[in-house]
Amino acid sequence: IEPKETLTVAKLGESAKLQVGELAVAIGNPLGAELSGSVTMGIISGLNRTIQTDSRDPNSTMTLIQTDAAINPGNSGGALINGYGEVIGINNMKYADENVEGIGFAIPIDTAKTIVNDLIESGYVKGRPLIGITVQEVTSDIAFRNNLPVGLYVAQVSELGPADRAGMQRGDVITAVNGKKIETSSELNEIKNNSKVGDVLTFTVQRDGKKMDIIYADSQTDMQ
Repeated sequence: IEPKETLTVAKLGESAKLQVGELAVAIGNPLGAELSGSVTMGIISGLNRTIQTDSRDPNSTMTLIQTDAAINPGNSGGALINGYGEVIGINNMKYADENVEGIGFAIPIDTAKTIVNDLIESGYVKGRPLIGITVQEVTSDIAFRNNLPVGLYVAQVSELGPADRAGMQRGDVITAVNGKKIETSSELNEIKNNSKVGDVLTFTVQRDGKKMDIIYADSQTDMQ
């Protein structure tokens, strides 16, 4: 942008040092430009909340800060600030239900920092590992009714993605990764998020009643 006046750069805090009960101030444009620059105040209500961000995709989760500072449509992208005036999060969503009040969320600034630096330096986010599958959880009840193991049913494999290249197929049921038993999408996401591009993972799957291992390596250097 070309500012018409000198802008003050916001100081970034450290979300890793946050504690529940700390002051939290949200800034944004609730309901559009008419209410731009609105400020609401609350506290940090919770940390490291794993939230599903898309009701249609159980794998779409984020680890977020919870706050009771009022966050409404239009606040997304605005700053969540601590008592020292430091940006500790980026407002991004809330629970909207007649039985719910004061449950908003923000992306931790420590998470955002790496993305911001990549965007400034390269114009895209670098080094994010990709598996390339959509999965559905197979609970013990579902497993019993369908004669399947408990694990993650592969509902879709992205064409030419890492999993496709490794030989994973729709209908496989993932039961373990690198010998560690997994039963939920969050467990798979945790393994993925703790991996680096180029890491090799061994997926244990059941296919047509037979157990087999699939060696997966994300050969991509960057995701754009």
